[in-house]
Amino acid sequence: MQRVTNCILLHNDKVLLLKKPRRGWYAAPGGKMEKGESIKESVVREYREETELQLIEPELAGVFTFSIFHGEKLMQEWMMFTFFCEQYTGALAHYCREGDLEWVTQQMVSDLPMAEGDRKIFEHVLDSDKMLYGSFQYKEDFDLIDCRFDPSHV
Repeated sequence: MQRVTNCILLHNDKVLLLKKPRRGWYAAPGGKMEKGESIKESVVREYREETELQLIEPELAGVFTFSIFHGEKLMQEWMMFTFFCEQYTGALAHYCREGDLEWVTQQMVSDLPMAEGDRKIFEHVLDSDKMLYGSFQYKEDFDLIDCRFDPSHV
């Protein structure tokens, strides 16, 4: 199972997002954990690699499993650790090999094209300080089949 970390950075009512070129979908910057890394070490490293920003005290906000299916067959599965942060140092990178970095107002985030599971995660993390646990099942084309959350009111 692949493990990934990402971080929702909120600063001056804006969220830093990564617009990925493949689908034009927005996501929180992050990436794959390396062997032996803690999840916090991973999110700080991945965020810095993609944005050149140094997160200051990111806090774990959610833990999620993602399963990708082709019909009934499980094709991929990974676990994502999502952090939230409001402070950073550094200057934003002019170029990111993963896509385009954009500061977007918090109110606009829910209107942007993104995976439906990501939309639910953003809505919760930007509106609550409670830890969120979830499981997402997608088709290969990233159509959401099902999702479950704890707390279940998401």
